[in-house]
Amino acid sequence: MESKELVTIAAQACDEKRATDIVVLDMSDVSLIADYFLICEGSNERQVQAIARELKNQAEENGIDVKRMEGFEQARWILVDLNDVICHIFHKDERHYYNLERLWGDASTVALEGLEG
Repeated sequence: MESKELVTIAAQACDEKRATDIVVLDMSDVSLIADYFLICEGSNERQVQAIARELKNQAEENGIDVKRMEGFEQARWILVDLNDVICHIFHKDERHYYNLERLWGDASTVALEGLEG
């Protein structure tokens, strides 16, 4: 599966659980870690866990290996590693503190509408 298709599935899974401020960064020119970072937030710990759970379920239903999931118990910043796509699901307070969009400011933002198709 192409990483573009993978990040689309991930974004849709996050959206289904009402994740807010979903941002996709194209990491291909700035990092060897992954092709894309998906960053989103939930308003409380329970929602952050629900988003991560839905993302994991959708990935597995589409035959995608979830290499690692970290931070689920604390639900302040859950990292879901889908190999070419790294998903960062934040509690809204942590998102602003870590500000990954600024940290990876050299990466271009990809419009979610541009991913489909």
